[in-house]
Amino acid sequence: MQNGFTLTSEPSSHSERGRQILRAHPGIRRYCKPYLPSALCVAGVVALQVSVAWVLRDASWWLVVLAAYLFGAFASHSLFVLIHDAGHNLIVKRSTPNRVFGILCNVGQGVPTAMSFRTFHHLHHSRLDEYDWDADLAFRWEADLVGGSPIRKALWLLAFPIIEMIRPLRVERSFVDPWILVNVAAIAITDALVFYWCGFAGLAYLVLSTFFGVGFHVVGARWIQEHYTFFAGQETYSYYGPLNRIAFNIGYHNEHHDLVRVPWVHLPKVKALAPEFYDDLYAHRSWLRVLQRFFFDRDLTLYSRITRERPVRGAVARARAVGAA
Repeated sequence: MQNGFTLTSEPSSHSERGRQILRAHPGIRRYCKPYLPSALCVAGVVALQVSVAWVLRDASWWLVVLAAYLFGAFASHSLFVLIHDAGHNLIVKRSTPNRVFGILCNVGQGVPTAMSFRTFHHLHHSRLDEYDWDADLAFRWEADLVGGSPIRKALWLLAFPIIEMIRPLRVERSFVDPWILVNVAAIAITDALVFYWCGFAGLAYLVLSTFFGVGFHVVGARWIQEHYTFFAGQETYSYYGPLNRIAFNIGYHNEHHDLVRVPWVHLPKVKALAPEFYDDLYAHRSWLRVLQRFFFDRDLTLYSRITRERPVRGAVARARAVGAA
């Protein structure tokens, strides 16, 4: 233990397990390529979100909030998953059009997150669970403040969209690059257009959908599901429940970390073709049960994560190279 986290010097097992899977099942390699129909998914979900914003342009506040929570949160969360695939260049081959698709996803969310997510998510993979590099880990003061209290955990999840914005401050990586500026400018323009055509209520629907889709909502459980320790010694967890159907298979998280070149549509095939690698791992079947356990198990806190230390030299250069790709 170090400052509350479970510390290990062992490297992540994902890259090695990925190599073992490909050796045992070389046919899986055919799925390691971009999936162009994801572009249609991006366009469709964004069009749906903007259309709902237009329908709600003169709606009462209670209806805007209700629509954002009961419908928009699911749609915005699905756009986060498509941003995730674009961040791994899994829509088309080249980096630039994938960045554009990520920014297009933000049009349906009202918040410019795609380019910063791309940078820090690459670090999440290359420096998984390293405190100084992985912004997915809580600040120590954050974990101390929340503790094991069910009420404080609930408030923490409610505020999680804001917390996610400040965690990268811990990472020694510049926040500002040309693509992030393009992202901010593009969404400022599209938000202005949404405000013009859909009014304040329509724009509020998009932003609230994004707020709920990250925070206090059933889909918000995935931030806990992915790497919080539910079984001693296991670092990453998958979710195999029905909401994967509308969340572009984001629950297949072990499969994703093992084989990051496989797009969302093929991740269930990885599990089906290589069951000997996954059937013995602890996995979740319900995001609601994840939330229930998280809120009411006082031993499950923000410190319930495996963390590791690695030599800095060389690893930093690799992380920066991946993030700049």
